[in-house]
Amino acid sequence: MANLDKKNVRYNILTIIVYIIGIIMIGQLFNLQIVHGEEYLEKSNSRLTRENTIKAARGNIKDCNGNILAGTSIRYSLEIYKSKIDESVLNSTILKIVNILEKNGDEYNNEFPIDTVTMQYKYSDKEKIIEFLKENNLKENFTAEQTIDFYINKYNLQEYSKEEAIKIISIRYGITKNGYSSMKGYEISQNISEESIAEIEEKSQEFPGVTIDYIPIREYKYGSLLSHVLGYVGKINSEEYNNNIGYDLNDYIGKTGIEYVCEKFLKGTDGLKQTDMSVDGTITGEYITEKAIQGNDVILTIDTKVQQATEESLKNNIETINEGGYGEARTVNAGCAVVLNVKTGEVIALCSYPDFEPQLFVDGISTEKWNEYTAENTRALLNRTIQTAYAPGSIFKMIPAIAGLETNAITIDEQINCTGIYSKGYQPRCWYYSTYGRGHGYLTVSQAIQKSCNCYFYEVGTRIGIETIEEYATYFGLGQKTDIELPGEISGTLAGKKLYEKLGETWYYGNTLSAVIGQAENNFTPIQMAKYIAMLTNGGKQIDITLIKDIVSSDGTSLDKTEIDLYIKNRLGLNNEKKEDLNIKEENLEAILEGMRAVTTETGGTAYSVFRDFEIEVGGKTGTAEAGENTNAWFVGFAPYSDPEIAVVVFIENGEHGSYSARITRDIMEAYFGLNEEVSEDKTAQPLI
Repeated sequence: MANLDKKNVRYNILTIIVYIIGIIMIGQLFNLQIVHGEEYLEKSNSRLTRENTIKAARGNIKDCNGNILAGTSIRYSLEIYKSKIDESVLNSTILKIVNILEKNGDEYNNEFPIDTVTMQYKYSDKEKIIEFLKENNLKENFTAEQTIDFYINKYNLQEYSKEEAIKIISIRYGITKNGYSSMKGYEISQNISEESIAEIEEKSQEFPGVTIDYIPIREYKYGSLLSHVLGYVGKINSEEYNNNIGYDLNDYIGKTGIEYVCEKFLKGTDGLKQTDMSVDGTITGEYITEKAIQGNDVILTIDTKVQQATEESLKNNIETINEGGYGEARTVNAGCAVVLNVKTGEVIALCSYPDFEPQLFVDGISTEKWNEYTAENTRALLNRTIQTAYAPGSIFKMIPAIAGLETNAITIDEQINCTGIYSKGYQPRCWYYSTYGRGHGYLTVSQAIQKSCNCYFYEVGTRIGIETIEEYATYFGLGQKTDIELPGEISGTLAGKKLYEKLGETWYYGNTLSAVIGQAENNFTPIQMAKYIAMLTNGGKQIDITLIKDIVSSDGTSLDKTEIDLYIKNRLGLNNEKKEDLNIKEENLEAILEGMRAVTTETGGTAYSVFRDFEIEVGGKTGTAEAGENTNAWFVGFAPYSDPEIAVVVFIENGEHGSYSARITRDIMEAYFGLNEEVSEDKTAQPLI
């Protein structure tokens, strides 16, 4: 009985509580709907809130010294949103805006196909005019004047002059075509000047529905410098949009180069901004609800100082060859160069000529410029260091030399006689015989490299066979991708039996004689040649070629290298196959490098005239290789000779003489070692008055 009484008491208390809550709610509803109903209704009808995306800045791309190569500039976009204003106010607002933009030299979006000055159709193609008229339900025989009159009536612009009316039509036509609302604006201009911003903001009450937003835009700080490494960004296309989560149709995305490879890391995280405004479009407040986070910074191994010297020298020397500055003028359109750290495989400089302006691609390159870049004699978008393979010629000869020494087919001190005509096979001739009518005589391996004697290497090739040549060429990375972090790298081809088996052809002894001096099907990329030279000078050790030193978040923390490597490997489809070191004998490598030293330091060396007075001892090798009607020019080098730091490869299409490429190498080395820097002897000296 006592338990029943307790239950009744609880029930009664709960009933009273529910009753009290009900009375409070009814009172609140009465207060909202009856007492203050009109007040709250007026407020709700006079306020609008929209949420806008704050675009995040793209991460910087920097060189190894922290110099920004690709950064961000701010562009100001002018938009108009739909608001509760009548048509006459909308028209006058648009005219004021257009007049301000024109006064300050700012361009604005004008999709109306009639010129605002001539008042004639912009199209010379009559079919395009008819297409426009059909799309807008106008008569196919409408003149430009009739079309203008139609839109004057449609948009109620009778009070304006024709000049004023067509300005208004240019914007209203775009609004009609693309649509706009209180939440989605129509972009009048995507890049307005500070003068226009100041005037519009000063008179903001006169421009209902008009807002100014900032947009971070990619900016390439050094123009065309490193264009083939950096690549470029552009507006995302439909395929990219469908394949990438977290983008909208107005986003920019990396298209080529590091911009493409590191897209995941460079893209920032967009923020959100809340904008409060009255129904007539006047902004009453703005609040950031989520901050935009800038993308990660990608730090390259590139040294801008060396890169600048490389590009400048390559360009200047090609122009000199074209003008006949070194003798008879030749038609030279292209070349490239690579500079590597021989111990780490880091790329210090990498350039391909001709280059291009990445900035031109940001908002869409013009047809005229695109045609210039893609012309057959230009192909400026082609990265010749990794996307084109060339016959190496004599710079290949260190491969059979090291293979012969390591297999004991030849020795360091053995002398082989060059009579000028090799007596075996199809009896090929040495270049020296073709020039001077005699042979080099007896040569050691070092002397054979210095003098680039063909007959010496014909004999080496005969002794070791093509399989051994293939083995050592493969070890040094020839005919294989280096897996540099750039898209589009090709493998090239290594001449030999493996290639012929794939082609279903038979390899003959005569093919070996051609291949051993860097001919036959041997075609390698300049980046492969740079890796090969770096390995010769670092003790024969394997290295990984790399452009990316670090990736750093906005808070200064380095990203996990394993994550970076895995992403890039998957993005580029890299193999990353590791080879075991062959443990090449030091004395054999020294014999090879001694021959390369003699090329630059001893009379008779093919690059002696270029390096004879150079402050640092250099090892090198010139090379020429015929390619159809052209004779291409190579130079490969390293320095300092006693303790190598860098390997340099320079290639000039149709350059004819390897010594021309050697001149560029010298300029590069001067920049790397600081030999071209002018230093004041007396830093305390006072300026003259």
